[in-house]
Amino acid sequence: MSYLISASYLVAAALFILGLKRMSSPKFARQGIIWAGVGMLLATLVTFAYPNLHNYGLMMVAIVSGSILAWWTGKKVAMTDMPQMIALYNGMGGGAAACIAAIELLELTGEHHGGVATLGGMENHLEEPVLLEVHILAILGAIIGTVAFSGSLIAFAKLQGWMNGVIRFSGQRAVNGLVFIATLCLGIVMMLQIEMAPGSREIVQAFFEPEILVLFFVLAALFGVMMTVPIGGADMPVVISLFNALTGLAVGFEGFVLGNAAMMIAGTVVGSAGFLLTQLMAKAMNRSLSNVLFSNFGSGGSGEQSEISGSMKSIEAPDVGVMMAYASKVIIVPGYGMAVAQAQHKIWELSQLLLKNDVKVKFAIHPVAGRMPGHMNVLLAEAGVPYDIIFDLDEINEEFSNADVCLVIGANDVVNPDAKNNPDSPIYGMPILNAWQAKNTIVIKRGQGRGFSGIENALFFADNTRMLYGDGQAVASELINAVKELA
Repeated sequence: MSYLISASYLVAAALFILGLKRMSSPKFARQGIIWAGVGMLLATLVTFAYPNLHNYGLMMVAIVSGSILAWWTGKKVAMTDMPQMIALYNGMGGGAAACIAAIELLELTGEHHGGVATLGGMENHLEEPVLLEVHILAILGAIIGTVAFSGSLIAFAKLQGWMNGVIRFSGQRAVNGLVFIATLCLGIVMMLQIEMAPGSREIVQAFFEPEILVLFFVLAALFGVMMTVPIGGADMPVVISLFNALTGLAVGFEGFVLGNAAMMIAGTVVGSAGFLLTQLMAKAMNRSLSNVLFSNFGSGGSGEQSEISGSMKSIEAPDVGVMMAYASKVIIVPGYGMAVAQAQHKIWELSQLLLKNDVKVKFAIHPVAGRMPGHMNVLLAEAGVPYDIIFDLDEINEEFSNADVCLVIGANDVVNPDAKNNPDSPIYGMPILNAWQAKNTIVIKRGQGRGFSGIENALFFADNTRMLYGDGQAVASELINAVKELA
């Protein structure tokens, strides 16, 4: 039976990895999700084959209730709320790893005799050197999972609008450091208790109190909160990616504690992919990860933004319709505002009309557009936009100078030319889309407010820029009508 379990976990791990590979391409992303889902289903079913397993009733309740809740929320949550749902689900993963760690620490502290530990209800015979590694990984997984859980909840609250702004105070880093050190110290205390000689077990159990374990998790959760509250909302995509990596790492550690190959492999894959994505996201903002975690958005510049001369010039939809209908090339730059307005379907309908008029249409995507990695790609895919006309920053930036019209809908900071032209700008050095280089730049925007980072956008004041005010979906409908009238 053990060979069958191991073989099944190997197949499940292969499905995880292949599924992740398929997800790298929008063309095969749906297949990748299905493959990974089948792998997870296989790993879950095989777990029931473990010998000496108990609590089948509780397991079934958890699986059924979790599945129903996930199905319902997945169907109900709007695409605009997807970033906060990802943050919440990621937090649940970290919390699950922390719960596993809590059970294992209790068992390792109270019921470990002669190299035999009843981990998760499954009897594991471990040599003493391996037990030391198990203890260390259980404690590390507990810390990391708890931090990912509480930090992800704060990220969810920020994206949901339940928590506005940032919370900073003097000496905050020192306080955070002390909380983290105190958490580690409690973990070391528990490890030393577990590692004491079997003959001293009575002394260990007399000294050990559950309050120590509770305080350990409380401090770890507090550190996750305090780590996240000073970070601005514009940095949440990077933070979510980081917590995703931490959740994967925690799951991998707990997989080793349980001797579960599927958890080890899945956690390692998620953790490594999450850390890589975090680095790529930080690079896309021209910032280090430490700068994201410990500084304000775009603190690479002087932090003082100079006054922008000029004024915003408005334009009406019929005029923009004429401009686009007779253009040779149109580049569309979507942002989070398009998601809020649910305008992606209308924008694609407009693009189809332009394509029928022999206008070359391309979509330009910035790596941090929206509030989670790949948010704009998901929205455009949902609307049916072919992937072969969607390009990332490096692929399309040289083409803006040859575009007759650049239509910006809902994007702000990712098209701000001050990031390249103004050394005093707070976002100076951040790679951005060269939207201002188009012959005509049209910005669809509700009003004259600033972007998510609170920084004024010099693009809006450029001579070749016109502001098309209004709700994104309503304005897109007006543009569709204007183009149709010219057909």
